[in-house]
Amino acid sequence: MINSNKYDVIIIGGSYAGFSAAMALGRSLRKVLIIDSGKPCNQQTPYSHNFITHDGKKPSDINTRAKKQVLKYPTVTFLEDKVSKALKGETNFEIKTEKGETFTGRKLLFATGLKDLFPQINGFAECWGISVLHCPYCHGYEVKNERTGIIANGAIGFEFTKMISNWTKDLSVFTNGETSLTKEQNDILERNNITIVEDQIDYFQHNDGKIINIVFKNGTKTAIKALYAKPPFEQHSYVLQELGCEITDQGLIKVDSFQKTTINGIYAAGDNCTVGRSLALAVSSGSVAGAIINKELIEEDFT
Repeated sequence: MINSNKYDVIIIGGSYAGFSAAMALGRSLRKVLIIDSGKPCNQQTPYSHNFITHDGKKPSDINTRAKKQVLKYPTVTFLEDKVSKALKGETNFEIKTEKGETFTGRKLLFATGLKDLFPQINGFAECWGISVLHCPYCHGYEVKNERTGIIANGAIGFEFTKMISNWTKDLSVFTNGETSLTKEQNDILERNNITIVEDQIDYFQHNDGKIINIVFKNGTKTAIKALYAKPPFEQHSYVLQELGCEITDQGLIKVDSFQKTTINGIYAAGDNCTVGRSLALAVSSGSVAGAIINKELIEEDFT
């Protein structure tokens, strides 16, 4: 009798990278389990862009359609749950979930994404993904030439400002405290008519996530249409680190060009292992991971 809890591949985290890998594996006749808790980082983003054939669609709609298509393959199973622990054995991995389920898989793929760590600014979380943006390629066209701000400081802030200046010339940098820009950086920004504001931010005045004003602790405020920010992040799941997989200095899972981590049999795909956070890149890395995992299984079995 075949153990129903035994799989070729267990994918931890669904969404774009996970479903992309699952499709490649399902089409390769692999028995696959996808475990996902249903909390993507872009869950309140109204529209997705820069993803060919899906430009302007809701991320949730893309995800729902992807799940439906992937689950048409009879060897792919989906479970809404969260992985709480993983153990590495001699020939497979054992996965335990928060709901008390236990599964084994020959290979693991982590498509768990990242958790953004928002600053202590009231209104920031409510505006995130709607009018507080992380990527001009994903959202810049929709707010082109509008009055735009950047919450950033220092070298990162300077480089980010330089990039965003391609989409609008009505631009201000909000350092949220004393600037750490160098004099040379400051002079370059001023020559490009970019305002630097050092006042500390109190909160965002907004309407259903659409920012209206940045309100400062000194009582002043600035009207704004869009705001870019690069908040710090952490791994959404630390199970992978418990298995011994290496994390880079940037806080990302270390993978090679085939999405392999530093632990044999474990892969990662999507936002958790790349600086480029986009649907298109997540789908691409998931597809690569699925194909390489299948090839590795073939090599092991073809003796």
